[in-house]
Amino acid sequence: MQTDDWTLRLPVLLELRRDDVFEDVVAIAAGLAKGQGSAVAAAAEIAAVTLRLRPDAEALALWLADAVLAHRLNWPAPVPMIAGEMRRSDLSRATQRQGDGGWLAACSLAYSRAAAVAADRYAELARRAERLLAVAPQLRGKDADLMIAILIGEDAQAARTGKTVTDRSSRRLFDRLVALGAVRELTGRPTFRLYGL
Repeated sequence: MQTDDWTLRLPVLLELRRDDVFEDVVAIAAGLAKGQGSAVAAAAEIAAVTLRLRPDAEALALWLADAVLAHRLNWPAPVPMIAGEMRRSDLSRATQRQGDGGWLAACSLAYSRAAAVAADRYAELARRAERLLAVAPQLRGKDADLMIAILIGEDAQAARTGKTVTDRSSRRLFDRLVALGAVRELTGRPTFRLYGL
């Protein structure tokens, strides 16, 4: 989401009222996103400003922190790094006086925990992708190559009919991939199933 869209879409997404304070906070976030210096410090600053001006908007504060962080790091989209790892007890530090450094330390710790989790997930997904590519030559289905490419590039894929395969053959392909340990069934349901690394 571009910073121009934040004012319009965030109140709906986060179920907040759109008022002057909200627009001021979003304007400050847009300025911090384009600034110089530490990305984590900018993220901590916007979260603190948001919580001081809108104490009822913890979700907004953490979302803006992650959005500023992502923009500063030139990521294509925000990822819940700080929001996903911030401890609820640390949120009170955001509204305390700025000189103590506790809030910046809490944001830095949340970011570092999230980065470690992301690195672990990357390693696991890379291992699973290698396994999928290793079993690919054993597959004989008509759309097997296409399904392998989709599984590598997407989070999840439903067993579905393709241009040249039936619903049954698609399900059999995914059952074989699960049996070979190349993919996992993600839903746990007997009917509509999603598969992924």
